[in-house]
Amino acid sequence: MPYFDAASAAPLHPVGRQALLAALDEGWADPARLHREGRRARLLLDAAREAAAEAVGCRPDELVFTPSGTHAVHSGVSGALAGRRRVGGRLVVSAVEHSSVLHAGQAHAAAGGTVTEVPVGRTGAVDPEAFAAELRGPDGGAGSGAGSGAGSGAAGSDVALACLQSANHEVGTEQPVAEVAEACRAAGVPLLVDAAQSLGWGPVPEGWSLLAASAHKWGGPAGVGLLAVRKGVRFAPQGPSDERESGRAPGFENLPAIVAAAASLRAVRAEAVAEGARLRALVDRIRARVPELVPDVEVVGDPVRRLPHLVTFSCLYVDGETLLSELDREGFSVSSGSSCTSSTLTPSHVLRAMGVLSEGNVRVSLPAGTTEADVDRFLAVLPGVVTGVRDRLGAGAPAPGGGEDLVVDALGKRCPLPVIELAKVIGTVRVGGTVTVLADDEAARLDIPAWCEMRAQEYVGATPSPRGGHAYVVRRLS
Repeated sequence: MPYFDAASAAPLHPVGRQALLAALDEGWADPARLHREGRRARLLLDAAREAAAEAVGCRPDELVFTPSGTHAVHSGVSGALAGRRRVGGRLVVSAVEHSSVLHAGQAHAAAGGTVTEVPVGRTGAVDPEAFAAELRGPDGGAGSGAGSGAGSGAAGSDVALACLQSANHEVGTEQPVAEVAEACRAAGVPLLVDAAQSLGWGPVPEGWSLLAASAHKWGGPAGVGLLAVRKGVRFAPQGPSDERESGRAPGFENLPAIVAAAASLRAVRAEAVAEGARLRALVDRIRARVPELVPDVEVVGDPVRRLPHLVTFSCLYVDGETLLSELDREGFSVSSGSSCTSSTLTPSHVLRAMGVLSEGNVRVSLPAGTTEADVDRFLAVLPGVVTGVRDRLGAGAPAPGGGEDLVVDALGKRCPLPVIELAKVIGTVRVGGTVTVLADDEAARLDIPAWCEMRAQEYVGATPSPRGGHAYVVRRLS
């Protein structure tokens, strides 16, 4: 059955599987030992490091293997901040970074540091000029022009580190890494790039100082990440360390998994051009056909500057958790950023930062080998699934008309019910009249303005409601 969630974890590449099985027999010994078995294990570890470094575009002695991509991000952020604590305590990140970066930022803030989030546009990309502005000090001074090592801070700047993903995990939008890296170089600020989603498709543009990635995103085994730190970057590993992996990832290396991760990375990169073009065509088909087949859908993310295998869209009047369950019942494994699929009942921070619809959100990420028949069957199944979910929620039944301004009480109702209630009554008020929706669901803060933009109605604003939640006011324009 089609698995369409490769952005979460890609299936193990056949080359990686072969390497893993071989390394289980040959790479079980301690690579730090001098006996025959230890030397054999060390050769395997060194070869894996060289292969990974070649793919990353760094020296082998700049790269270490970690227990996960999250561990690599946390180690990279904390080590760079500690190494540059004399410069300042400010961390600059985009508002759509992976949760691992945001969690590292929260830890930094809890320890007394400052985190600045650079907003993004509706495609999910940062503005390089806006990012550069945050790198400058209070006086707006430029840096000393340090290289990628960024050993010294900009005059007047208190920024210790900047973080920018190479491509977004949820919507696939590629970030302007080269432009931001140049701004960081000019400001004397090191740049950490989260390349987890993109590394299997190609190298990250030059100019970064630190890079983190995760093997299970490119078809390697889970439990292997990598962290590259350029020579010259001030870096102080935090926490207890030992003599392994330059003190940056203590503990016995999972050598069979590391060997498989490096082998799979080399394999997918060799196939990336051809497979990327093939999957991009399939994703283009999904992007074009879904709005034609399903009414009231918003396809999000940059249509051009994006990863080749990933597309995200949101459906009005749909419960995201039910939608995913119904698609799973039809044999399609997808993911979602809708609040109703989260234990926190809050919409994806990425969708929220982009200001796009979050309800009924579906992320499709195609693994290598996906066929046209798989995509065609998904497009054939999707309309009926969405219609069925909408019918169950009563999204198509209009409310009785009144002609005057209305107040809709949706307190206690969860996504997508506040928007469904709004859609039912908007046609019953006069043109120029208003509908006030009382809602305490966190997703309403995002979805009601997004609904107004999609349906060409005016979002007037929101004020706190005496009964809890907010009162969202919408004016009918047509």
